[in-house]
Amino acid sequence: MGDQTAIERDFFTDHELLRDPYGWLDQMRARGPVGRMDSRRDVVMVTGFAEAAAVLVDGATFSAVISAAGPTAPLPFTPAGADITAQIAENHHRFVGSESLLSYDGARHSASRMVLNRLFTPSRLKANEEYMHRLADRMATEAIARGTSETIGEIATPYVTLVIADLLGVPEEDREALFASVLTGPPPGSLDNADAGASLAPLARAMGGFFAGYITERRASPRGDVLTDLATATHPDGSLLSIEELIILAVFVFAAGQDTSAKLLGNAIRYLAENRDMQDHLRACPADIGDFIEEMLRLEGSSKVTHRLVAKDTELGGVALPAGTKLVASLAGANRDPARWDDPNAFVLHRPRIREHLAFGRGAHTCIGAPLARAEVRVMLERLLARTANFALSEAHHGPPGARRLDYEPSYIIRGLEKLYVEMQGA
Repeated sequence: MGDQTAIERDFFTDHELLRDPYGWLDQMRARGPVGRMDSRRDVVMVTGFAEAAAVLVDGATFSAVISAAGPTAPLPFTPAGADITAQIAENHHRFVGSESLLSYDGARHSASRMVLNRLFTPSRLKANEEYMHRLADRMATEAIARGTSETIGEIATPYVTLVIADLLGVPEEDREALFASVLTGPPPGSLDNADAGASLAPLARAMGGFFAGYITERRASPRGDVLTDLATATHPDGSLLSIEELIILAVFVFAAGQDTSAKLLGNAIRYLAENRDMQDHLRACPADIGDFIEEMLRLEGSSKVTHRLVAKDTELGGVALPAGTKLVASLAGANRDPARWDDPNAFVLHRPRIREHLAFGRGAHTCIGAPLARAEVRVMLERLLARTANFALSEAHHGPPGARRLDYEPSYIIRGLEKLYVEMQGA
């Protein structure tokens, strides 16, 4: 697997890698597209584009059972043999994060995706987009009136939270409390508690009472909203899903849809705030905002990694991987692989075949909310650009160009700023 003495840094706890992980990923990839990480952990990282894509589409060989928790939590069993598929299935409930859709394999995952697919229909998203426009217009107007806006806490996070709440049909009077629930606890992939793994259980406890009430109410009095579709969803045999199953799915949609979209929006605003020429171009050519977002997803996507457990002895990138090997599929590394992308660390608007990036994953676990995330970010950027003549990073908060001070959320999974102060001038 190449030179094992190089780059002895613990990706899962090293705060210095938050600001710029990309140089380190380039060094990892230079040793080979598949390589063992820090010698203190028995984990393999995949940084090659072709190799990462191969992992994501092969659910039989690469189980998603550790996708939610990450590779740092110990396995609940000792792998035995060249094929541990049965062991994974038998012990699935013992894995940290096993309640999350991210950790499901095979038929169980397909059944849950079928339920959620009904929630993200084009007609629903179109109706939701009308709400996005009204909300984005109001929030942009308020930000310009403030002059300086902390765009993560005042725009990105509340905006995407309110959008997903509207899509689901959460009553307006409950949205603030649900928003507060999302903000509790550490981020997924916390650098300060990496060995614990990530779980939806705390959020399900915090938000479960709300969603249990909504689901019970919709079963008694159906409405034409997403929560009604969720409440009346059935298993293949026609039986209703249990309240517990539905709470987990609802919490997953609400929390996952909030976090990654907010971080993507923050990353996009940060880039534009430091690139006046791109701002001006997108104001003049708003039709290019879609391509701008795709290149931002490739360069600064909000999910840095996903995780898999090798279920069957295999080989990847010339490296033998026995069953039981923990893999980190580096989406950020693959999306900057020079074997796939010309000048991979540069922003290139209208980059050829840009939608082949892996920011939303690939295969059965492709992000189900990708169309919603794209629409959310596009609408907010459209309104911000239309209502401003210029916006720039606040030097009082972030320092001058060339000496910026930017703090990223302490997560090895999520790529997103904790705060982003932007000075806005109205059009």
